[in-house]
Amino acid sequence: MDLEPGNRQNGHLKKKESWGAVLTLAYQSLGVVYGDLSTSPLYVYRSAFAKDIQHSTTNEEIYGVLSFVFWTLTLVPLLKYVVIVLRADDNGEGGTFALYSLLCRHARVNLLPNCQVADEELSEYKRDGASLSPKAGFGLKLKSTLERHGVLQRLLLVLALIGACMVIGDGVLSPAISVFSAVSGLELSMSKEHHKYVEVPVACVILIGLFALQHYGTHRVGFLFAPVMTMWLLCISAIGLYNIFRWNPHIYQALSPRYMYIFLRKTRRGGWMSLGGILLCITGSEAMFADLGHFSQLSIKIAFTFMVYPSLILAYMGQAAYLSQHHSIASEYKIGFYVSVPEKLRWPVLVIAILAAVAGSQAIITGTFSIIKQCSALGCFPRVKIVHTSSKIHGQIYIPEINWILMMLCLAITIGFRDTSHMGNASGLAVITVMLVTTCLMSLVIVLCWHQSVIVAVCFILLFGTIEALFFSASLIKFLEGAWVPIALSSVFLMVMYIWHYGTLNAYEYDLQNKVSIDWILGLGPSLGIVRVRGIGLIQTELVYGIPAIFSHFVTNLPAFHQVLVFLCIKSVPIPHVRHEERFLVGRIGSREHMIYRCIVRYGYRDVHKDDVEFERDLVCSIAEFIRSQGMGATAGNGGFLEDGKMTVVGTCSSHPNGIQMSEDEKDPAELPSSSEQKEINSPPRPRLGKKVRFLMPESPKMDPEAMEELCELMEAREAGIAYILGHYYVRAKRGSGLIRRLAINLGYDFLRRNFRAPTHAIDVPHVSSIEVGMVCHI
Repeated sequence: MDLEPGNRQNGHLKKKESWGAVLTLAYQSLGVVYGDLSTSPLYVYRSAFAKDIQHSTTNEEIYGVLSFVFWTLTLVPLLKYVVIVLRADDNGEGGTFALYSLLCRHARVNLLPNCQVADEELSEYKRDGASLSPKAGFGLKLKSTLERHGVLQRLLLVLALIGACMVIGDGVLSPAISVFSAVSGLELSMSKEHHKYVEVPVACVILIGLFALQHYGTHRVGFLFAPVMTMWLLCISAIGLYNIFRWNPHIYQALSPRYMYIFLRKTRRGGWMSLGGILLCITGSEAMFADLGHFSQLSIKIAFTFMVYPSLILAYMGQAAYLSQHHSIASEYKIGFYVSVPEKLRWPVLVIAILAAVAGSQAIITGTFSIIKQCSALGCFPRVKIVHTSSKIHGQIYIPEINWILMMLCLAITIGFRDTSHMGNASGLAVITVMLVTTCLMSLVIVLCWHQSVIVAVCFILLFGTIEALFFSASLIKFLEGAWVPIALSSVFLMVMYIWHYGTLNAYEYDLQNKVSIDWILGLGPSLGIVRVRGIGLIQTELVYGIPAIFSHFVTNLPAFHQVLVFLCIKSVPIPHVRHEERFLVGRIGSREHMIYRCIVRYGYRDVHKDDVEFERDLVCSIAEFIRSQGMGATAGNGGFLEDGKMTVVGTCSSHPNGIQMSEDEKDPAELPSSSEQKEINSPPRPRLGKKVRFLMPESPKMDPEAMEELCELMEAREAGIAYILGHYYVRAKRGSGLIRRLAINLGYDFLRRNFRAPTHAIDVPHVSSIEVGMVCHI
């Protein structure tokens, strides 16, 4: 149900989009964005009335809970997210890391090690051409303070990571509580003795099936999500209206804030602790912002304002109306959703509820995959296998290792707790922590990115921070009753993330300090002092300048090297997407006779990494286009390319159809996109060692002969094949390091490097084409 990138632009509605397209997006968002939020009526009242408060004949408790639910839904999802937070998109993307990315670009607090000035010239780096820096006042002082103090930068990163870890924790807890609450409707249809033996096994079977189907992708298993959620919302709103008119038409009076005061005055500490269950009514609200990249702002706002919000309010009012006239059910069945459903409709509603719970769980699982991909792209999570389940629909991914870990943890929670009360306490703490992190980051965005007064940011924190802090305290007090689970899960994930980030930074610093001078390699002469064999050698490195130590180690131990050398750096930049025409930065090391190039490939944190065949094709074409642009002479200009010192911005093959195109094997050159005039360049006749390669290039402007000769040599090398030279470091802490550093590097970081995927898997390097060079790295 995710949409292609072409359906969004900076999170705003394109002018050419019709209202029909907007309404279609709003309909589709019901199944992707609002699944978790829409199923909250299954367990909110049950969690609120679990132990802390009792449902009395005065109805003050049920009216107070309804009032809290109404104003919480109004202030947090409607006012905070729909009105304010959705505007803080990062070129159309949302979520915790989108806010962090915005701050990194506006205040230079990015901790990615290999940043360049050229990255700031990317089209999506400066959105709408706005000034990135506050001109004066508190914003300028805050910006300079953050840029001067590394401790504050690390605290900001930890804050973003805490939000990400709690999202992962919610990915474990939300499927468990949603499915278990939906299945709990069986208690009204069978005896208590049979029910306790059926509820948990049925929930576990549904969860196993849900996670087992993830590898098919959302576009295959989720085509019914929007209709299911629409049916569910219409169902709960219709039942709510029936209960209001049937049992208590005056229930609307309980929406008054006065009942919140009466509720707290009567229940005191018990009422405060019950807020941990009440806050579950807004679980899934963060998905509105996190899934912004797949829809437009307007479609998400329309879906919530005109469908989800009124349906939820009617559902909660209907349950309260029924419970206000029924007080004896609390002791037998507790206070749950299904007691307010007419008996003849319970089985159909049960089926719809289970389907809705599966849809809501699918949304949070997909969101967990996305946040882990973003963390991995920004160097804050070990490399994992990322499978793109759709070649046409953007953002649909599957991570096998994470999927099975989530499934095992989810089953453990379901079997271990067997109670929605404890699951609700755990889920509530995870949800409210993510919202607190969003509030803190948004206050900085208001000052640094929107250039608003500090008073506006303070008012934002006081209003929403106070509400969320109240719910947070009510959830945290139930630490021993389930709230310890998200803390434990997020602590483990946070430790993994920070150790990986810390080790990655130190490994980069080691590379930087031990890099080889360019003068040394140029002093070896045109042949580099060694035999040059046919082919292209790609030396993967994290460095954006200088020669990595792994190269000098390689040439010291091996007497031959490839005729074309490319120092390849694949890095992420703090924006969601990099345009194809800005993907590559290409430069030359030494003179043309050396045939040595540096190529920096830039990806956004939500970009799709190409497979090895397409990547190699784009890489060779970018180098060929760089040679052509350099060989056209001063009169031809720079071909529309930007310069960063000696680096030239070059796009992929598809981004410059009027430039050089490459044909491999027996493909007809006529099939390639071309300009009006093209010239075919063939390599000199010689025994074929690999695939046949031809370059097609425009006739004009003319290139100098040296550039043509360089292109021919590049073509010959491509025919011979490409070899990837990868550094394999054995990482150890320096002598004299402290105990904590030795534990983090020698045990933690080394364990993660050994047990997670190597760089070859991260960029889909063919195993037969890779050469690993081992070195001991003391960091």
